[in-house]
Amino acid sequence: MNHPAATATHDHTTRYTCPMHPEVTSDQPGRCPECGMFLVDADAAPATHQHGHGRQNGHAQQHDTHDKGTWLCPMHPEVTSDHPGRCPKCGMFLQPADGGDAPAAQHHDHQHPTGEPAVVAGAVAAGDWTCPMHPEVRSDGPGDCPICGMALERVSAGLDDGPNQELVDMRRRFRVAAVLSVPLVAMVMVPMVLGRALPGSVAPWLELALSTPVVWWAGWPFFVRGAKSVVSRHLNMFTLVSLGVGAAWLYSVVAVLAPGLFPSGMRAMDGRVGTYFEAAAVIITLVLLGQVLELRARDQTSGAIRTLLDLSPATAHRIGADGTETDVPAAELQLGDRCRVRPGEKVPADGTVVDGHAYVDESMITGEPVPVDKSPGDRVIGGTIIQGGSLVVEATGLGADSTLARIVDLVSQAQRSRAPIQGLVDKISAVFVPVVIAVALATFGLWLAIGPQPRLPFAIVAAVSVLIIACPCALGLATPMSIMVGVGRGAGEGVLVKNAEALERLQKVDTLVVDKTGTLTQGRPSLVDQQGVDGHEDARTLLLAAAVEAGSEHPLARAVVDAARQTGRTVPAASDFAAHPGGGVSATVDGQHVLVGSPTFLGSQHVDTHALDAVVEAYRRRGATAIVVAVDGRPASVLAIADPLKATTAGAIEDLRRRGMKVVMLTGDNATTARAIADELRIDQVVADVLPDQKHGHVQALQAQGHTVVMAGDGVNDAPALAVADVGVAMGTGTDVAIESADVTLLGGDLAALVKARDLSVDTMRNIRQNLVFAFVYNVVGIPLAAGALYPAFGWLLSPVIAAAAMALSSVSVITNSLRLRRHR
Repeated sequence: MNHPAATATHDHTTRYTCPMHPEVTSDQPGRCPECGMFLVDADAAPATHQHGHGRQNGHAQQHDTHDKGTWLCPMHPEVTSDHPGRCPKCGMFLQPADGGDAPAAQHHDHQHPTGEPAVVAGAVAAGDWTCPMHPEVRSDGPGDCPICGMALERVSAGLDDGPNQELVDMRRRFRVAAVLSVPLVAMVMVPMVLGRALPGSVAPWLELALSTPVVWWAGWPFFVRGAKSVVSRHLNMFTLVSLGVGAAWLYSVVAVLAPGLFPSGMRAMDGRVGTYFEAAAVIITLVLLGQVLELRARDQTSGAIRTLLDLSPATAHRIGADGTETDVPAAELQLGDRCRVRPGEKVPADGTVVDGHAYVDESMITGEPVPVDKSPGDRVIGGTIIQGGSLVVEATGLGADSTLARIVDLVSQAQRSRAPIQGLVDKISAVFVPVVIAVALATFGLWLAIGPQPRLPFAIVAAVSVLIIACPCALGLATPMSIMVGVGRGAGEGVLVKNAEALERLQKVDTLVVDKTGTLTQGRPSLVDQQGVDGHEDARTLLLAAAVEAGSEHPLARAVVDAARQTGRTVPAASDFAAHPGGGVSATVDGQHVLVGSPTFLGSQHVDTHALDAVVEAYRRRGATAIVVAVDGRPASVLAIADPLKATTAGAIEDLRRRGMKVVMLTGDNATTARAIADELRIDQVVADVLPDQKHGHVQALQAQGHTVVMAGDGVNDAPALAVADVGVAMGTGTDVAIESADVTLLGGDLAALVKARDLSVDTMRNIRQNLVFAFVYNVVGIPLAAGALYPAFGWLLSPVIAAAAMALSSVSVITNSLRLRRHR
């Protein structure tokens, strides 16, 4: 049956050809009569061919296309072309060699045959479908993976997705197959009940009638996928199933229709030849059962995303310009709209509190169980729940720009990413099915040559068992299923992992480099003490300092400004403001030149601060940062600013040290203040007086010493260090730049979540190794057993039915083991 090739526009001059057989041409889109591949525009056909006429000048063609080719195959990068088209080896669509995106119209209108998955680079549309084992495969709709044959699933789950149609279809086929297989098996296995009650000439025909719809209707998707795998040259599990079942059923049909073709030694007293209709039917039934169980289990791996999507409220109480409230769908909110949120209700969108006071439960986002106090000016996250109060929120983040949408997108991308350990599995999977087919052929030949009589039935049983028991899916699912569940669990605990590679590396880290402000501390410094110098009034000096610091974005500057405003006095205006990174700030206030900064900075500005050394040192020993204010070149006051430690910091540091991690603190604070905090937290190493642009150098120095480093920070100045670290961890309370540079984001903003992230990494990698060991052992042991390795010693030969049951349960076992990751240790 021909399917139309999806082409955007055509005219009467358009010619189509087959990428694998260029001698085949047509005026109309369709399939190649030689290999079944979709025909493509002759002008877009690949320049490199390994068949037909293209082989005459193969070397020259390959040389030319490598020199000037701009399109290549993601599975076979040696295949290049000057034009878009299909790979002649595997049939996949060629992609831009520079990694760019192909034009959207080309991918969706020109190159997508109906129902045929395509590999598309770049961003993924919301409705795209992908393969969990091969995330590079993309399709506009449901279908089968052209590489492994598995059913595609949505890239990102949605609330309105409805039932899984693949699961519905497989469940229906399984029920029909089971109903027909039960009497079929009963006829063969319980002759006392049914077999002897039927005339010998009737039983084989009844078995044929019962098995045919099971094999060719219920099992039809497996034969389709098997055929596709041969056409695309990506042999998979369905290749083996279709070969095994097809061979058993066809052998049985010949035995019923033409028993005389078989040697007399294979015929019974009544002239009948033994058949395997029940084996073919039961194999299909068991494989269908395995598919149903697998699809149900795979649905559960998307539970984390569905849970996040469920957080979005359906309605919002929008406040009009006249103050009246109207209930509207949350999806209709616009930026700037104001909404009232009452106790027990969900915040309808990201926003800023403009009125009211309440405690907000953010545990579903951050993983932190303690409600957060919110008042005017504070940010709230859509989907969080109001407790004990009421708020008026102005919407600032909607739709794809909301925190919830970004989290869902990040989780979805991370779940589809590939861990480095998958590389070994890919190499094995690439040769697995061809090796199994070779083993099955060798098994058939050996039994036929040296097996006991009747040799042909023994050879068929052994070969079919080998084909059926092998399960490449168990091997292929071992890593991606664990990654999907692990990333989902992390999202539920307030840990967002950017990709699987970061999750794998995190288990190997032995050194934590941590910034102090906002990471170890709350990131909200406050003025805790002030001492005037030479009779300067504290209140006046504080106002002068605040006037200068108002032009700075440093956290310490905000502490000074907030303290001045709390006095109720007006902060004067400043002019000629200048910032000196890592040192301090200066400006002119009411005609006076004011400097605010560290003693070292003031010294560089020719201000003598030696008389203040004792005061400064006393503040530092208390863990506070000492800031000196100078007016017209003379010291006027010393401000003590402290940033309280987060309540979870000490426990988190201790937990990480127990897990064998060395902790290094980098800070711009002086050595005395830094040491005071380090002693309180029992931190192993402190590097003080570090300028913002020096942090990444310290990380690189640790890496040069052989350490695997995880860097945790929250500020813009942490971004270079986060990027260079083996694993960068950003606090969810930090800047967008820091979060963008990081591999992991802790939504709760404290190091306790880093302990969870480390444990998650260890658990996930352990789970992957368990899956791989099971998959390897299953295949290494199962295939020889199916081939009859125990027959010479024990006379025991594995039934194809038992082989089918084992194969069906193997991939389900891998997924079930992966789902264990959802439970906490």
